[in-house]
Amino acid sequence: QVQLVESGGGSVQAGGSLRLSCVLSGYTVDRNSMAWFRQAPGKEREKVACVAGRGTTTYLDSVKGRFTISRDNAKNTLYLQMNSLTPEDTAMYYCAAKVSAYCNWGTWTYWGQGTQVTVSS
Repeated sequence: QVQLVESGGGSVQAGGSLRLSCVLSGYTVDRNSMAWFRQAPGKEREKVACVAGRGTTTYLDSVKGRFTISRDNAKNTLYLQMNSLTPEDTAMYYCAAKVSAYCNWGTWTYWGQGTQVTVSS
């Protein structure tokens, strides 16, 4: 059974930083794609960042240069380092995984429960 457990959310002031973590079990981290999504109230869910099976990373335009996605294969953990946070980054953040080596192919099958990020001005 695949399980994803996020942590690291919280409340910060604009300009601050947070690091989200997602521990995966029952899943092969180093062969498949994983991503962070977010959803703000009244808005559609959007993919923030993705790391493909071979390690290639992609980002939502609005977070490029501020967020960094990474993974630790030995710890079966996915991370999202978020710097220079703005109120527009306020959302519930979700870790997701799928059985595919590619970020843009396949269905995001596995999801965590989410962790809230709130950025105040």
